[in-house]
Amino acid sequence: MTNRREFLGSLSAAAAATAFPGALRALSRRERLDRFGVQLYTVRSEMAKSVERTLEAVAKAGYREVEFAGYFGREPAAIRAQLDALRLTSPSVHIAIETLEGDWAAQAASAKVIGHQTLIVPSVDRRKLPAVADWKALAARFNALGKRAAGDGLRIGYHNHNFEFPPLEGGARPFDILLAETDPALVDFEMDLYWISFAGADPLAYFAKYPGRFKFVHVKDGGPRPAFEMRDVGAGTIDWKTIFRHRAQAGIEHVYVEHDQPKDPLTSIEASARYLKTLEF
Repeated sequence: MTNRREFLGSLSAAAAATAFPGALRALSRRERLDRFGVQLYTVRSEMAKSVERTLEAVAKAGYREVEFAGYFGREPAAIRAQLDALRLTSPSVHIAIETLEGDWAAQAASAKVIGHQTLIVPSVDRRKLPAVADWKALAARFNALGKRAAGDGLRIGYHNHNFEFPPLEGGARPFDILLAETDPALVDFEMDLYWISFAGADPLAYFAKYPGRFKFVHVKDGGPRPAFEMRDVGAGTIDWKTIFRHRAQAGIEHVYVEHDQPKDPLTSIEASARYLKTLEF
């Protein structure tokens, strides 16, 4: 039997549904990723055997985007042809800063053929960057590359690890220096959500402080602390739902699965894809 409180509650809910149908729909609506990709460094051992078969396996697993980390001797036109055949795109690629500075014309030409829009520096030699001034100088190099890229209709980006977060002398963090000293109109960031978490930093705090700067993210999971060993996406402790609820604030457009040392690369990317296909946030 319905008591008075339950009866009044049902009337209130009915009234709210009538007066604010859009609001209630918004509360009940859940989002999913419309697409996601994979950083091909994860399957580098397979790429070394056969680029063609590996890209076929990536597409079969449900990935729609790929991020290259080397072309394994294949010509840009051949890579583009296979990507098109598999309905894959490659919005970005990892290339060392020294290669970009020393051989820009060739790298830009290859990027245009394959379809990259952003050339991302995957790491830097931190041993050469002991002080704040060194990181500011690095930011200036990124700005210079960004201007050159813009002239060719491309963009430059930087991918973090964990070493950018411990403070330098004076308390400044290298990652904050790069974000503050680079021009948002020229330089994007690819936040590796595992490594920033490994470092004990808060991705959400960076999304709030630097909105729109993180066009790309790498997703890989971490087990319980203190070890926080790297795991397939969804098999660890990172709160993906909360992170992706903030994707608009962060500026996230491209999500790449990555695992640095998977026991079985193809099994690993398949497991991560299964999780992301059903993730609601």
